[in-house]
Amino acid sequence: MDPEIQKMREVVLVYLDRSGGLQKFVHDCKKYNDSKQSYAVYRFIISINPSDIAELDATLGNYILHNPLQAAQIFQSVCFIAIKTLSLIEQLQTEAQISILLKPTHLPPLPSYVLSLSTYPFNYTSQRFYMSEGIVIAMGTVTKYTQGARFLCTEETCPFSEGRFRCIRVHCPGATESATVRTDFVCSLCSSPLQEDMKFRVLGDKQIVEMIDAKVLNALKGYSIDNSHFRIQAFTLFLRDELANKMTIGNHYRIIGIPACVQNGLQATACIEVNSVQLYKPNGPSSVSDNFKYLLSLTSSSCWRFTAVLANIFASQVVPPGTYNTLKLAILLSLVQTSEKENADYLDLLIMTSDTLVVDRLLNYSLCLLPRGIRHPPSSDIFPSVSKDKHGTGSASIQACSAVLAKGGICYIGDLSSYKKDKLELLQSVLESRTTTVFIPGKKYGEAADQQVTVSIQTNFWSFVDVDSSSKKHIQKENFLIGQMDVSLIPVNLVDGFGLLIYNEFPSCRLSSPVVHHILKKAINPEAMLYKVSQQFRTQDYEEFILFARNLHVVLSSEAESLIQGYYLASRRVRRDSIHGSTLSASALKILISLAKAHAKLSLRQSVLEEDAVIAILLLESSLTLKHGTSALCVAPNPVFPFDLSDENSLQQRDIYLMQCHHQLLKFITAYSPGIHINSHEE
Repeated sequence: MDPEIQKMREVVLVYLDRSGGLQKFVHDCKKYNDSKQSYAVYRFIISINPSDIAELDATLGNYILHNPLQAAQIFQSVCFIAIKTLSLIEQLQTEAQISILLKPTHLPPLPSYVLSLSTYPFNYTSQRFYMSEGIVIAMGTVTKYTQGARFLCTEETCPFSEGRFRCIRVHCPGATESATVRTDFVCSLCSSPLQEDMKFRVLGDKQIVEMIDAKVLNALKGYSIDNSHFRIQAFTLFLRDELANKMTIGNHYRIIGIPACVQNGLQATACIEVNSVQLYKPNGPSSVSDNFKYLLSLTSSSCWRFTAVLANIFASQVVPPGTYNTLKLAILLSLVQTSEKENADYLDLLIMTSDTLVVDRLLNYSLCLLPRGIRHPPSSDIFPSVSKDKHGTGSASIQACSAVLAKGGICYIGDLSSYKKDKLELLQSVLESRTTTVFIPGKKYGEAADQQVTVSIQTNFWSFVDVDSSSKKHIQKENFLIGQMDVSLIPVNLVDGFGLLIYNEFPSCRLSSPVVHHILKKAINPEAMLYKVSQQFRTQDYEEFILFARNLHVVLSSEAESLIQGYYLASRRVRRDSIHGSTLSASALKILISLAKAHAKLSLRQSVLEEDAVIAILLLESSLTLKHGTSALCVAPNPVFPFDLSDENSLQQRDIYLMQCHHQLLKFITAYSPGIHINSHEE
């Protein structure tokens, strides 16, 4: 025997003893032995820490990292000797029956161990461990594969025709089913055909997953400041046994695995046999830029000023400062209210506008501020669909879509009136439940029964309706209430599904001139910085600000909660008719809380104050007025920004106006919801 191999075996035994792996191995053997059943293959998972192994023996550490299949054979021989010496599994006969899966806890943080699928060439020939990361864009159903099988020689006089485990086929990384089980194997002793002993076949679970480099998200944004070109290629992952169903479609993962090339007819597919899976969660920025900190200190005298200035100067690369303030504030609130948590607070926007060009540019620009901002292409599906797996298995594969890829971000679906009725009904269902169900017909995909897979949709939706074009498509109603808009082109329940309905009027004659000048100057010189504020608060600064603000954990104060609850109950009483009852949807309370929390985050506070609740109530009341007409509260058409913000004096006037709104709100609650006690200094 090679002395180097013998030395590595000794090191393996020492490592297993020190790391606790030997104790786990004995425990696993006991489960096999207690079953009293003979298997063709006994499978063991051994966790490996490459750093600890390298400290014990550098040669073995290098062998595991760069020749994992051969290293597994060394572990296999050590485990076989241990089983026989300690009589751990009575049924075991040969060393070939032991299948060892080495699972490294990590890989060295060096470029040579990273496999990037946006970099050419894709090194799939060296069967060693690599680390890679990406987003899951397709998932197949779990099917069976052969872990191992026993074969017997068909020649009766051959010693290999006896019932011993001499001819064993075991699955290797990247191998197809035909490499483990087929009918043309021959006996190595007499060259007669081999026949499988079916009762000893060992089956395991297998799932095929498609993953793509996270850079694909940059290509799916409506607007990008990054003009670099890159190659994007999806790649196939094989999840086996304990890793099946460990991934969720749309999530970002880091994996360790062995690349391989799978032959399917005339086509060769590069794939990775996954060894370990880890959910990837990037850390957000630890603070905001100095300019934002300085702005926060300047506006600290009022809880309303910081967000007002923020909205006023936002997106100065697309629209002039001071224009579209209500829409920009709503966009900022929606951006900071994004999360990948299951029970997150969502904030969807539906914009009624006749100025679709500028609004579309503004929404496209805003998408770029989040890692997961997706502009939905009209030619594809918004929600998951099912297709046949392209790897020849015939099983179903669930394909990701815009809404799933936008997980924890924004899905901008464009003009809502361009979608057909069935798409709008599905969107309404998703807005209500935040899930969608994918139906998989069993007969079509080789399954015994039909399946239904529920996919979670964790994103905010943005959309707009062109009021000019929609008015031409249908006859407008005549019996409008004061303040009400004609939104009859869109189903009422769908409009209610969106958190905020915003009417973005085209700027008045006094304001349209700056917008026109801005558009013309940008058309002549797209890279020009037209305003000083664009240099002080760059797009990158806003990206960091949004990521920092959305990660803040905010708590609803008792005063804000009482104000929101009082307004909600009062509105349910005043907004009702004799036929349908209250016109206030059940989701309105959630929307109010989400808006108030978002305003607190945007203000960089961790407590939701009454001032945050006032902004939330004014925005929602304005939205309800557009849907159902004005109520007894009777807010102004543009309640959050009633006039231009040009200097400190205008900010002071706005503060006085909002305090008056707060006082009016308290009177409204006292009149229509007398059972609610408001803990307020304004009382």
